[in-house]
Amino acid sequence: MLDIEHHLPRRSSLAIILLFNALIQITLFIIVSSSSAYAKHLGGSSTFSGLVIGVPLSISGVALIPLMKYDQGKYGRPLHVCCGFMVLGHVLYGLAYHANFLYLILLGRMVQGVGFAFSMYTKRYCSDTRIVGIRRRTTLAGYLVLGQGIGMSAGPFFGGLLYKVGFKNSVFNGYSAPGWIMAGVWIAFWIAATILFEDVPDSPRHEAIELPSINIMIPAADLSKQPKEYSSRPDPPPLQSPTSSTSPPPPPFELEPFRTTPQQRGVIFCMCWFAMSCFFILGAWEANIPVYGSSMLSSLHWSPYAAGNFLALGGAATIPFLLLNLFAARRTQDRSILALGTGLGLAGLILALILFRGHMVKVHYAGLFICWFLVALGFNLATTCTLSLLSKQLPPSWNARSSLAIQYSNFTGRVAGSVWGGSGVHVGMRNYIGLEVALIGIGGLLFTTLWRELKAKTG
Repeated sequence: MLDIEHHLPRRSSLAIILLFNALIQITLFIIVSSSSAYAKHLGGSSTFSGLVIGVPLSISGVALIPLMKYDQGKYGRPLHVCCGFMVLGHVLYGLAYHANFLYLILLGRMVQGVGFAFSMYTKRYCSDTRIVGIRRRTTLAGYLVLGQGIGMSAGPFFGGLLYKVGFKNSVFNGYSAPGWIMAGVWIAFWIAATILFEDVPDSPRHEAIELPSINIMIPAADLSKQPKEYSSRPDPPPLQSPTSSTSPPPPPFELEPFRTTPQQRGVIFCMCWFAMSCFFILGAWEANIPVYGSSMLSSLHWSPYAAGNFLALGGAATIPFLLLNLFAARRTQDRSILALGTGLGLAGLILALILFRGHMVKVHYAGLFICWFLVALGFNLATTCTLSLLSKQLPPSWNARSSLAIQYSNFTGRVAGSVWGGSGVHVGMRNYIGLEVALIGIGGLLFTTLWRELKAKTG
């Protein structure tokens, strides 16, 4: 049992999955610092730039269902499909400046959206019962969150740096460079993944990936391989020969359908709410900071390069704590990690409300940085346990649908948050932050009500 609970996939394949996750985050954030200026140069607005940041994830939501029907319960096919769309999307984003066509940057990001669908597969891979033991899922989720932190730091920094360097011609310049550079990075990664990635093996007890059915059929010979915690009843007696020649032989052993209790449905809703809320707030701040820093309300007067450095510095400051979380997750309850992360993020939001106490108040660099650091650390930390907790409480046959539910919650939060962040200055900064506090307040009510039901194995 110990080996089963601590099992990990092949290191080279796991490295490809974790690197894909980090590259997704860099792709998401590398345009954050310059997208507002790029959109304005092509005739768009700050709200349009927020849409450009968030739109890939809405497309990902549309692409996920057909991609899951195509994947055969594995990861190789969607990996190659998503790499191809990432390359094409970045090329279109880079061409928008030369074509002088505003909607081409939106189209490029929409094409990238199909590639962003693989973010669900990275989460599913790290909670897949065929290759990951129950006491390793939160730890691997911690690595995914560390990738978020790296992307949040490296993406805006390199995006701002490319804007600063420039290369002033109509093809490769400060606006289009993120598209061209990332297209090359994705091509190199695609080649490496083709060589190194080994897909999960075929298994007769494969979890039920198809959405309509809950039952899973398991041959009697495979029962000895099942972890005890997932067995719904004792081993069946040996099959007897049929008493009648007209009677069909009894079917292989079938697990009883898993029926969720009201408390379990509450836990599922709670995790989906926090997945949505955390990514809503992170997406809103990432889109809002460059807009606010360059607005008339601010005394900062940031360029895209300065805004990128600010976002990157806040992201970099969280990385030591996210590394520490990798070790703490092995001995800490998921619900405790969620409580700590949400508390830190809420502290940052409340501090921001105090700083933005009037419409024309000028918030200084240090105060805004502390708020951003607490928000980035807290809500990244809270996302560690949303899927891993569900994978520990639900049977293996539910891993695909729970991954899908969490990913749709993430997508919803990112898209809505990016648009909300781009509109933050227009609606008023206190109103902008107040909505985020309200979302966490609702989550806190769910969290305290379901505290006992949120208990799960550590690791």
